[in-house]
Amino acid sequence: MSRTTPPTDGAIPLGEFSFEDMAKITLDAIGDGVLVVDPRGDLIYLNRMAEKLTGWSSEEALGRPVEQIFFIFDGVTRERAKSPALRAINEGRIVELALGSVLVRRDGSDIAIEDSASPIRNRFGEIAGAVIVFHDARQSGDAMERMHHLAQHDFLTGLPNRMLLTERLTQAIGMAVRHRKQLALLFLDLDYFKEINDTYGHGVGDHLLQEVAVSIEACVRGTDTVSRHGGDEFVILLAEIEERQDAIHVAEKLLAQFAMPRIIDGHELQVNLSIGISVYPENGADAQTLMHNADSAMYTTKGNGRNSYRFFETVS
Repeated sequence: MSRTTPPTDGAIPLGEFSFEDMAKITLDAIGDGVLVVDPRGDLIYLNRMAEKLTGWSSEEALGRPVEQIFFIFDGVTRERAKSPALRAINEGRIVELALGSVLVRRDGSDIAIEDSASPIRNRFGEIAGAVIVFHDARQSGDAMERMHHLAQHDFLTGLPNRMLLTERLTQAIGMAVRHRKQLALLFLDLDYFKEINDTYGHGVGDHLLQEVAVSIEACVRGTDTVSRHGGDEFVILLAEIEERQDAIHVAEKLLAQFAMPRIIDGHELQVNLSIGISVYPENGADAQTLMHNADSAMYTTKGNGRNSYRFFETVS
C-alpha cells in the first residue's frame, strides 16, 4: 500500500483545506475585487482586493448595506448610480456598470472602475444574493494603451512602424492639400547591412539598428516622422516643406551623419545610406504611390554607387 509522505517544509497539503477555505484562498489571490451580498443587499463577504479598492476592511464592512461600502456614481453626469448588486437581485440577471463609473473609497478619494454583478441562486433556483466583481479601470486603460503602442511601433527601435507611418502620411497629405504645401518622403536603406549582420552576428546588427534610429531622428524636426519598415529600411516623412531644397538639406545632413565610422559592441563599423525621395504632389497624390516612388528612387541610388540620394523624377 502506498503512503503519502507528509510535507517536510511546514506546508499544509491542499487536501487539508475545506472547500470553503479553498474558495477564500482563491478569491483572495485574484486581481479583481469581489463582494458578496445577501438577498437584502447586506455585505457578507469581500476579498482582499475589494478591501484594497474600497478602503474598507472585512471587519468594518460585513453586515453593512452594500451601497455604503460600494458607493458609485456616473463619471460624466456625476449622478449616483444604483447598486448593480441590488439590480441583479431585483432583475434576476447579470448587470454591468456603465462605462465611466466611479467608486468613492472610504477616505473620500475615487477611482474609475469596471464591474458586473450576477445574481446567486440556491439549489432550488431561488435568488439568494448577488456577487459583484470589479477592478480598477485604469489598469485596463494602461494595458490597452500599451497594446495600441506596440501595434504601431517597431519593437527593436521604438520607432513608428509602416502602419503608423501610412496613417500619418495620409493625414499629412490632407494637411498639405488644405495649406497648399508640399511634403517629402525619404526612403533610406543601410548599405552593406547584411554583410555586417553575417560577419558580426544579429546582436551587433540589432544594436547598430538602434543607434541608426537615434542618429536619423537627430537629423529631422520634431514634427517629422521617422519609421522603420523592417530589416535595414527606414522612411522619413517631412511634413509641410516649402520646397525641394528642404528635402535635400535633410538628405545631405543624413549622409554627413553617417560619413564617419561608429563603434558598436567594440567593432568599428562603416555604415552608409542610399536614399530615395518622392515629393507630394508631383510624385503622387496618395500614400501608396509616394511610398512606391521613394522606394524606387532608393533602389536606383543603390544601383548607381550607393551612399547618395536621388529624387524620383530623376529616374522616371
